[in-house]
Amino acid sequence: MVRFKNRWLLVEFLPINATNGRASLGVVGGQRHPSSEHGLDGKKVYNALKQSVLLNFGDTGWGAVGLSMNVKYFSPMTNICIIRVGRDQARIAWGAVTLLTNVDGVKVVPFVVHVSGTIKHAQLAAITHNREVIARYRASLQTPTAYHAQDSYEGYLEKSTVEIEALQD
Repeated sequence: MVRFKNRWLLVEFLPINATNGRASLGVVGGQRHPSSEHGLDGKKVYNALKQSVLLNFGDTGWGAVGLSMNVKYFSPMTNICIIRVGRDQARIAWGAVTLLTNVDGVKVVPFVVHVSGTIKHAQLAAITHNREVIARYRASLQTPTAYHAQDSYEGYLEKSTVEIEALQD
């Protein structure tokens, strides 16, 4: 029996600020995040990836990647995404992610954080990266350290950790 081998891509989509043209941390006014403002979700990311594959690799590229590519997780708060793709087609999907410039009209800079052969390692990398992103948000708000124990990000970290750990292959 032959097993279907996967690669798991952990990708962070950094939104580009429309006013100054720079990638931002995603904190606007200390509370809102551009991806949640624009309503990005896993389906929109999948459609953008599909268009990127078609544009850059043609129908042959989409024929190779289309059956195996799937967006398993997307967090609108931290812009973290876990993408599953077949092992043999991983380079095409990685190239399509790298060449992506916008998702549903929102200009983004994609950053492939981690590539893994198992979902478990992708989950561990996603949880670690979520904590780093939340630390960046907290630093950009410049709040006192004592406040961090009670802020809204702590609840998000717990919820996202449970969601990521619940992912199945």
